[in-house]
Amino acid sequence: MATTPGRIDAVDELILAELTRDGRQSVTALAQKVHISRAHAYARINRLQDDGVITRYSAVIDPVLAGLRSSAYVTLKLRQHGWREVREALSTIPEIYHVSLVGGNFDVLLLVRARDNQDLRRVVFDHIQPLPGVLDTQTFVIFEDLDTR
Repeated sequence: MATTPGRIDAVDELILAELTRDGRQSVTALAQKVHISRAHAYARINRLQDDGVITRYSAVIDPVLAGLRSSAYVTLKLRQHGWREVREALSTIPEIYHVSLVGGNFDVLLLVRARDNQDLRRVVFDHIQPLPGVLDTQTFVIFEDLDTR
């Protein structure tokens, strides 16, 4: 049973949960866990990729063990209509791991990971704050990460 793009059923949800838990598992193992045939699992995964539900596969790293001992959430207040320009500039800063446009007291929420606090300071003061369109920043240092996935 095919679904329309953007709509997923219970089997798709199980497949997505399994791939989120372990994206390296074989399709055969995934099919067994979800109780469908291997061919059906391949077809479902391909459709989820074609529909844009699965956008990419990646490794989840422990930032501290990877040498990124300092992390922070950084909020930005932007000039009105400044989002597009700022978004492009943020995508070029390798220490930024996640960018969200949000509503509320600030406009953008960033996850920044750096080697140490000096490196974090460099990223915020030298690369983020001077961006055209950025009116204000606030930095929230992360003391401990808990990966719930």
